[in-house]
Amino acid sequence: MDIVSWLVLGLVTGVVAKILLPGRDPGGLVGTTLIGIVGAFVGGWLSATYLDRPVERDFYDPALWVSAVGGSLVLLIAYRLLFGHSRPPR
Repeated sequence: MDIVSWLVLGLVTGVVAKILLPGRDPGGLVGTTLIGIVGAFVGGWLSATYLDRPVERDFYDPALWVSAVGGSLVLLIAYRLLFGHSRPPR
């Protein structure tokens, strides 16, 4: 995959992760894209290491997308644990 594919994958999976975990997190298009791109790498590593399922380099591989969203969710959860709650107390 080329750099544009990774950016598109990161943007889409970052948005999906933010939809699944709503709240105020590192925001904006750049933050969402970065979380998604790093999440894609984290998800691929987790998939290859613990599930013994290396992710193919095909952009349309469903395992790539699932692991990228999973990695993005892991990053959002880690961010919230490290930097506090995403919503102010009522």
